Amino acid sequence: MGQGMVVGDWAPQQGILGHLVTGGLMSHCGWNPCMESITMGVPIATWPMPSDQPWNCLLVTKILKVGLVVREWEHREELVTSSTIEKARRRLMTSKEGNDIRKNAVELGNAIRRSMDDGGLLAWSSILSLLVLPDRFISQNEAYNVLS
Repeated sequence: MGQGMVVGDWAPQQGILGHLVTGGLMSHCGWNPCMESITMGVPIATWPMPSDQPWNCLLVTKILKVGLVVREWEHREELVTSSTIEKARRRLMTSKEGNDIRKNAVELGNAIRRSMDDGGLLAWSSILSLLVLPDRFISQNEAYNVLS
């Protein structure tokens, strides 16, 4: 079995996310990494920082259901231990919850890429329309309730 890697400097993120062995992304929940990961069908272990990132975390974990929370925003001042990160990795890669998240990520990524293959431009409305399909992710009312 291979080992994970921590990259402390710039890395070709789209190339890494597109690689078949990439099982997940731990992200600060910036908009670009979230969109790149979602488009590639890679689940996200979220660790939001300030600004829009707690909202992006909510989108990824509660609405799209393509990620899980490593550290809740409310606990942002607490030290994060290696065991916290390992627990999140195990949840994402080996649990029933993680299996569901990974499946959702692949399905949403495939749907987004198909929408771009048809010559259309990917827009926010395209992502929202994917969310409210019957028996898929959440209802439109649920989306508004979570965001309000």
